[in-house]
Amino acid sequence: MQVIFHCGAHGTEEDRLLKTLLRNKDRFRRHGTVVPGPGKYRYLLKDCIAALQEGSAAPESRDVLWDAILEEEQADRVVLSNAHFFGSQRQAIEDNQFYPEAEARLMSMQKLFAPDQLELFIGLRNPATMLPGLLANASPQRKSELLSELDPYHLRWSDLLIRLRHAAPNVPITVWCFEDMPLIWGQIIRDMSGLGIDERLEGGMDLLSAIMNREGMRRLRSYLAKHTELSETHRRRIYAAFLDKYANEDELEEEIDLPGWTDAIVDTVSEIYEEDIDQVQRIPGVTLIAP
Repeated sequence: MQVIFHCGAHGTEEDRLLKTLLRNKDRFRRHGTVVPGPGKYRYLLKDCIAALQEGSAAPESRDVLWDAILEEEQADRVVLSNAHFFGSQRQAIEDNQFYPEAEARLMSMQKLFAPDQLELFIGLRNPATMLPGLLANASPQRKSELLSELDPYHLRWSDLLIRLRHAAPNVPITVWCFEDMPLIWGQIIRDMSGLGIDERLEGGMDLLSAIMNREGMRRLRSYLAKHTELSETHRRRIYAAFLDKYANEDELEEEIDLPGWTDAIVDTVSEIYEEDIDQVQRIPGVTLIAP
């Protein structure tokens, strides 16, 4: 069985993505893909991984877990989504790296699902805009400690992906940039679920509708209804053109309020992120969904 783990990252519309997946679960089921509700597996999976790391997992843990998740439902592919698979928001950045516990948790998942074919799906984001969200609910002491220890110029998504590839070289990884998500939302959903390009998808413009004004969405839907034979590449160009004209600026503006961070630091971190994405594309076994 194929097991798709959507592992966040935090601050990459992970909850909205899961909601769109769940909206289509009946459609996916007809193609052999099951998208269980998160309440069926998040705590169970967390407990199973903890037991594996402690060396106390029972041999039948996988079968018990699948019985609880699938409830006797047959599946060729299962999509599991949790931004905390590799760690909580507090654990997302430590020692100048993303998700330092990621390799250990991935190897535990491999042991747990040994007979299955695992795939990882991970959204990436500019650290300069990701950090404020990670620290939004942190105590002043925690925020001060992390920022004082952090060297933002050393944060690399490519480092995380290389670590994961070394830990589990047979597990394919698909990634995308948060900044591109409005244009590639439908493809992310299709690639996760295995749904073909010609199959109908509910909510393929969920993120667009969240950042575009009502008039723009009305005009966009009208345009697409009149031009049904557009290629995926052409559709993305249309999305970009409508966003340029009808985007809600309040939704696109990102305020970066981090103590000690100047505009120059933000600009440099953003440039390093763009260079890092170029490196990500060259990692064997990693597929980047790009516009």
